[in-house]
Amino acid sequence: MGHGAGFLSCADLGRFRRQFNPGAPRCRAWQSAPAVSNLPAALNCRVTRRVGKFKLSRNRTFAVIGLGNFGGTVASELVRLGNHVIGLDVDRDLVGSYVERLDQALIADARDDAALREAGIGDCCAAVVAIGSDVESSVLAAMNLKLVGVPLVWAKATSRTHHRILSRLGVDRVIHPEEEVGQQIAQVLNNPMVRDYVSLGNGYLVVHFRTPEALEGRRLSELNHASAFSLRCLAVMRGSEFVGSDDADCQLNPDDRLVFLGQRKDLRDFAASL
Repeated sequence: MGHGAGFLSCADLGRFRRQFNPGAPRCRAWQSAPAVSNLPAALNCRVTRRVGKFKLSRNRTFAVIGLGNFGGTVASELVRLGNHVIGLDVDRDLVGSYVERLDQALIADARDDAALREAGIGDCCAAVVAIGSDVESSVLAAMNLKLVGVPLVWAKATSRTHHRILSRLGVDRVIHPEEEVGQQIAQVLNNPMVRDYVSLGNGYLVVHFRTPEALEGRRLSELNHASAFSLRCLAVMRGSEFVGSDDADCQLNPDDRLVFLGQRKDLRDFAASL
């Protein structure tokens, strides 16, 4: 498979590792390294090497299949959070754009389980299939990730049928990014006091409110959220500081942020009462 200066194809990486260090374990901690003069001419480009004696634990190694807008964002954020990330794509230009941002950026076709094995993807603790438009490639990539032994696989779906197929393959979580973000935006627009929320399932949510001016100077215990609405206040945040909760009563300021746990209807009724 073709490749350009600055990165290796998956096949080249596998050949390099077998030739120069056949006994090395796969996919531990790797980072970009300068060109190596004694490599064959076809491989005389940027390669990957072990990072000293540091061994990256299995639960901090991630693979992202597909480096488009969604996959690239996931991969970049995982790196920002301090994780080791391997990005794979069949698009040479996309791989080239991430070679300096990810620990490994490889040209590889995830429809081929041999390519995933060569890249050491089976040693990752989790993988995200970020392929959206090509349903066949998405399904085969998810199947192969399970085949090579990745214990946790998330995959993006573009339709309900796509979702059902991925679920039948044993994908641990199927995500619909556009739907999920759209629903979240609608919830926030519907109630301007809501800054953010997380659905916990079975109708329960954790909601992040901004404190309205009408509550300025009142104490948290005066809101009657527990007795009247069956809600629990998990936190009152003032800037980055935790200042109170149901277990630590406090006086509210206009810029305080309130984090509540409860049922959707109860949260909606509570917000309407403020």
